[in-house]
Amino acid sequence: MKGWIEATFGRAPADLAPYERALTHGSQAAANYERLEFLGDRVLGLVIAEWLFERFASEAEGALSRRLNALVTGAVCADVARELGVVPYLKLGKQARGDGAADSDNVLGDVVEALIGAFYLEFGFEAARGFVRKAWDGRIDAHAQAPKHPKSALQEWAAANNRRPPEYEIVDRSGPNHSPRFVVRVTIGKLPDATGEGTSKQEAETAAAAALLEKLEK
Repeated sequence: MKGWIEATFGRAPADLAPYERALTHGSQAAANYERLEFLGDRVLGLVIAEWLFERFASEAEGALSRRLNALVTGAVCADVARELGVVPYLKLGKQARGDGAADSDNVLGDVVEALIGAFYLEFGFEAARGFVRKAWDGRIDAHAQAPKHPKSALQEWAAANNRRPPEYEIVDRSGPNHSPRFVVRVTIGKLPDATGEGTSKQEAETAAAAALLEKLEK
């Protein structure tokens, strides 16, 4: 694993223990990635916020916030984890592995943030900044305009068309606690509804809003 860590981060760790912990799911050991994920999440947010502040110097706070939120979602972090080759190094309990935790956006997203936390603790903010900018390179300029959140866009559509505000309802929840799946239905009065799925209620609501917007804008 030491060779993979060095190849991934560009520096050889003096102590593998924090990185091993960052790769350990709660189903495997009490000394798992949760504390490091807490720290790495904040480091990632600061690095991306600073980067956006520099890159989009003329944009207002609201636009920068939308860009930030789009770049640090669990799904994006999970994609980064897959690109880095995290999956073979995950330490999962038998049940969690059987339940598909190795391909869970929730788990992979948390792990990549935990790895950032471990790297930050050993090498500091400058090194963490360099890693994040390399790993997220290409994503920072993915949108020419700051993306509007689908729920906000749907709310604005309803107001502009003199409709009732969107209403969201959970219609299904499945999967284990570490890898749940939610299905949410969104309705606007008597208009056709739409559903969306996600690994959290918020993610499913966002997917449902995007699906309904697509219907309404055809």
